[in-house]
This record gives sequence, structure tokens and C-alpha cells, in this order.
Amino acid sequence: MTSLSTFSVTLAAADIQAPGGIGGLLGNPLVMMGLMFVMFYFLLIRPQQRQRKEMAARIAGLQTGDKVVTSSGIHGIVHNVKEHTVVVKVAEGTMLEFDKPAIAAVHKRESK
Repeated sequence: MTSLSTFSVTLAAADIQAPGGIGGLLGNPLVMMGLMFVMFYFLLIRPQQRQRKEMAARIAGLQTGDKVVTSSGIHGIVHNVKEHTVVVKVAEGTMLEFDKPAIAAVHKRESK
């Protein structure tokens, strides 16, 4: 009987000490969800926002003569920039007009 009561006291003491410390803090589901959100923000959301801003700045700075690639994969040279559209020269005598958001990549012309 004494060993049984000693065993139960030891278990009770272990239960009291277990929730404290790092293991208890990270064991909380709300804390873990918060840490996951912070990780997703810094690993996924923030870099995508930065890429979007850089691409929007490139599209806003389009000039005649810049080489572009559209989202459909058409390569060409900017012939004319309008408010919402871009006229792209894809071959001699062939001009196509695209919406500005259809531009996927911009390669600035080389200045001489």
C-alpha cells in the first residue's frame, strides 16, 4: 500500500510540472496556429506581395522599345503604350494589342 501511495504522489507531482516550460507553451493549439500563420506570412505571403509590387512597377514603367513576354507566351517589342493597353510588335508589320495585366515579363531595352 505504501508503494502505491508513493507512486500516486509521484504521478501527481509530474502532472503539476508538465504544463510549465516550453513544451507546455508550444503544446497550446492557439500558439501553434499563431506560429504557423507567422511562418506562412514570411515564407509565402510577403514574397508574393513583393513580386506583385515589382511587376506592377515594371508594367507602369513600360516604354517604347522594351522587350516583353505576355502571359500567353508571345514575345515582342513594345510599340505603343496606352492607358490600359499595350501595342506589341511581334513581327514586321504585325501589331497586337494587349491589356497591361497580360504582360508577364519585361526586359528593358539596352541603352547605348
